[in-house]
Amino acid sequence: MLKYDTIIVGGGAAGLMAAGQSAESGAKVLILERMSRPGRKLGITGKGRCNITNTAPLAEFIRQVQPNGRFLRSSFSNFFSYELIEFFNNIGVKTVTERGGRVFPEGGKAVELVKSMTSWCKNKGVTIKTEFRVNSLITEDDYVVGVSGLFEEKGKKELISFTANKVIIATGGVSYPATGSTGDGYELAKSAGHKINPVWPSLVPLVTEGTKARQLSGLDLRNIKGTVWIDGKKTGEDFGELSFTDFGITGPIVLSLSRMIVPEVKENKEIIFSIDLKSALDDKKLDNRLLRDFNEKGNEPFRKILNGLLPKVLIPVCIQDTKIDSDKSGHQITSNERKELRKWLKNFNFKVTGHRPFEEAIITVGGVDTNEVNQKTMESKLVKGLYFAGEILDLDAPTGGYNLQIAFSTGWTAAQNY
Repeated sequence: MLKYDTIIVGGGAAGLMAAGQSAESGAKVLILERMSRPGRKLGITGKGRCNITNTAPLAEFIRQVQPNGRFLRSSFSNFFSYELIEFFNNIGVKTVTERGGRVFPEGGKAVELVKSMTSWCKNKGVTIKTEFRVNSLITEDDYVVGVSGLFEEKGKKELISFTANKVIIATGGVSYPATGSTGDGYELAKSAGHKINPVWPSLVPLVTEGTKARQLSGLDLRNIKGTVWIDGKKTGEDFGELSFTDFGITGPIVLSLSRMIVPEVKENKEIIFSIDLKSALDDKKLDNRLLRDFNEKGNEPFRKILNGLLPKVLIPVCIQDTKIDSDKSGHQITSNERKELRKWLKNFNFKVTGHRPFEEAIITVGGVDTNEVNQKTMESKLVKGLYFAGEILDLDAPTGGYNLQIAFSTGWTAAQNY
């Protein structure tokens, strides 16, 4: 069997960081990657731009992480957004900070970042073996001593084993399985006795009832507020952008709120996603605005007055929902009809009936229970020499660079103590 100091299972964000940092400490390092090249998922994140981190303060960052952000306090204290940005600058990836503290590569291309990380690893002496699927851990007396798996080349499969003093599992979750995240790491963790908390897709588009969303497919809304109501109780809200599709709704605020919605869908609860189309105006200011419009354009039909309030494609839906005669002039609109319109503008509601599959989810919720992992080292509390990093851990956060920072920080931490 071939001998290494450290084996990294998975060549994504966490795996590449762990590998390069391990090699910098003098370790002989091997990455075993299931796909034909490392960093496949990293190369498509942020719509191909790669939102690597966020400049939010440490306390806010931890608050955004579920279910136990405090687990990351030690990792973040040693390797956080400032250190990550400096790291990328040192390997030739300049960064820019955009709205909401989101940090991107200056060139705007995730694939270039992947190339830079891969080159950094290779320059440090890391061996990268692709198209290799690890199917078992080799353990002796509660110590991990290596891995075994299948190497496939030109249709031929070969069973190969490697020995190591340290194995870091960084296989990701099960989102975007076409990039190699197929849940293999969960099976490896379970074989070592670890508890895997239930997994489900998160940061995922939502399916809505009826054909209303399909009517609006392609419409993007900005500066709107989305509120989630579950069995009549307000459970969350977010402000930003939303898009309509032929199956329902997506966009930044939908993806962020999906984390609380998906498990409730499984419980068959009534879920309403309410859109405030005029979030900058409270009820009184909006009513004054409507009064002014109806007075100033009193001779125009209702459908034409709506041009000043809504995107064109939304007007038929508004007329349909409010049941106000489209030909009625502004002077003829009653106070009750104005009230109905105001309520609709502040509460444009969609019933959520489902969510899209893992193939369309940005991240996975659930995974290796962090109670069984040492937060200061990322080492298993059950098996010595076994470490975890990245999305395989039961840690997740909203969009905005939070999840990649988790991956990079835990990968960095797992690489220490060689």
